[in-house]
Amino acid sequence: MRRTALLLVAGLALSGCVVDASVTQAPPAPAAAGGVPGGMQYLYGSGEAAALSVQAYNALVDQVRTRMAKDDPKGPHPRNSVVLTSDSTLSVPRFQPCGDKPAAAVFDVDETLLLNLGYESDDAQRSGGWDSARWDRWEKTGAMKVAAVPGAIDAVRALRALGVTVVFNTNRAAANAAETEAALNFAGLGPAKHGETLFLKGDVDGKSAKDGRRGAIAQRWCVVAMGGDQLGDFTDLFAGLTPPERRAGAASPVIGSMWGRGWFVLPNPVYGTGLGSTYDQTFPPATRWTDPQEKH
Repeated sequence: MRRTALLLVAGLALSGCVVDASVTQAPPAPAAAGGVPGGMQYLYGSGEAAALSVQAYNALVDQVRTRMAKDDPKGPHPRNSVVLTSDSTLSVPRFQPCGDKPAAAVFDVDETLLLNLGYESDDAQRSGGWDSARWDRWEKTGAMKVAAVPGAIDAVRALRALGVTVVFNTNRAAANAAETEAALNFAGLGPAKHGETLFLKGDVDGKSAKDGRRGAIAQRWCVVAMGGDQLGDFTDLFAGLTPPERRAGAASPVIGSMWGRGWFVLPNPVYGTGLGSTYDQTFPPATRWTDPQEKH
């Protein structure tokens, strides 16, 4: 999703990049060994994170290839997008009809397709809260300090070879559209064109939430896959829920069936709504254990 950084959700401080105005901000988490926060070490430095990302992109391309091979717009069965309708709920999700629209795959940008190595390397050396002006300067000047997420370039190329349009849906600023296009091109993921295959914060409905843009995209294309690193990259229905509610909703029967079958999530332990649970929410009392040797 867009750069939702340095969140304090339900009392837990996080580190990372762009925030909603309604979200409380806090200093970054302490650095791990080597002077780099553990989440950054994992996402930007580990083979495990690279493997997870490649795995997600391999699965996405395989799923799309299978669908494209058997998808017939004139067949007897209705074709559905993987984008939810505006009247959906988490308990009763419904999907946009496709008709004979051409196929597209929709991706978040930051930490889904692009690794913001330049910004995060600077952020790892700082303390203090989120600075929106500094992020804006990054968008304007950091286009050649990024790298593609492992697996992303091959996936984008494979999708285009299948005749699937790659669409970018990000909460980067519309004022910096040219710079975002340049960053995607530099990383080998372009072309991207604002208003055509690049949708930015405020486009369509003036909101930072993404459902309006997803709906507009689904009006033009049959969206056969979506990729992101936050639940908001798939639906805004998770917004405002507590971490336990988000977790239950993500694993609910229909929503849970979408992971790996149209919705593909990438790892991000650095920032965002996935890191907001409190101690009690993370470790329910009934599951806790105390070392018998330490009991008094």
